[in-house]
Amino acid sequence: MKYCAEGARGGAPLTLDALRGAMASGEILESRALSFDSGKRLHFRFEDADGIMPYEECADGVREGNVRDIALITRVGRPVCFMVTDISESGERPVATLSRTQAQRRCRTERLDRLVSGDILPCRVTHLERFGAFCDVGCGISALLPIDCMSVSRIQSPADRMQEGQDILCAVKCRDAQGRLVLTMKELLGTWQENAAAFSPGETVVGVVRSVEPYGVFIELAPNLAGLAETSEGLCPGQLVSVYIKSILPEKMKIKLVVLHVLPGERFAFPLEYRQSEGHIGFWRYSVPGAARTIETCFDSPTAPDPLEAAEPDEERS
Repeated sequence: MKYCAEGARGGAPLTLDALRGAMASGEILESRALSFDSGKRLHFRFEDADGIMPYEECADGVREGNVRDIALITRVGRPVCFMVTDISESGERPVATLSRTQAQRRCRTERLDRLVSGDILPCRVTHLERFGAFCDVGCGISALLPIDCMSVSRIQSPADRMQEGQDILCAVKCRDAQGRLVLTMKELLGTWQENAAAFSPGETVVGVVRSVEPYGVFIELAPNLAGLAETSEGLCPGQLVSVYIKSILPEKMKIKLVVLHVLPGERFAFPLEYRQSEGHIGFWRYSVPGAARTIETCFDSPTAPDPLEAAEPDEERS
């Protein structure tokens, strides 16, 4: 919990004694920001004290001009992590001076900077864009999970796979040109064989239409598994359907399906079932042995372009 995502700590309301103890020990705390004043300070109210976070202490990068004010304004009403740097008890109510900047720098130094490609970490989805999801990897520090790294089964939108506020597990894919983490999740969701083992020919199951091609319709049976059905009129991506499993061909990594019914107006997302939930993954092969098509990831020698070249909101970098 030391460097968890903002909003994950919870706990009882903070007392003055708790604030004093945290200042002495260097513990990272969390509370909901209530306002952002004209002096660009975030305000907090505790059980028997108030809290003020000066502008330059609202996020790592503010002093260097790398964080826009909108990133700080949007913290109002949300949980914010911080360290207590001072407590003044001269007024009617004690006032604690808080620093999110120090908490984030400590999180980077003691945790994030030590991560290597393939390390698995918990994170929280904070914002969805067409190209991926921004995730809090600790103390409000953001990392990108690109859409093509969410699963082997292709999706049209990150909202097809996850939602804002959802806690997920990811692995470190690489670092971008600025040293920021880029994440991946598909390697944690199982191989073709692991996913296909949950199904048998002759079964009828639910699926989600993912793409409609001239030669057939790809239907997702699990985040890392899709089958192919013959083209049916009226099918479109995102629809929930019931399908009959005609055959499973492991040597070709193919599942042949027959669409039985369309469930109109219903939206569905398969739960994320992780095959590995902690530690480190060095190499992952999705394909079955001897398959003509090889899908694999070698984390020990990743080579990837910078996916953060796209224009993302500055507020997600705080």
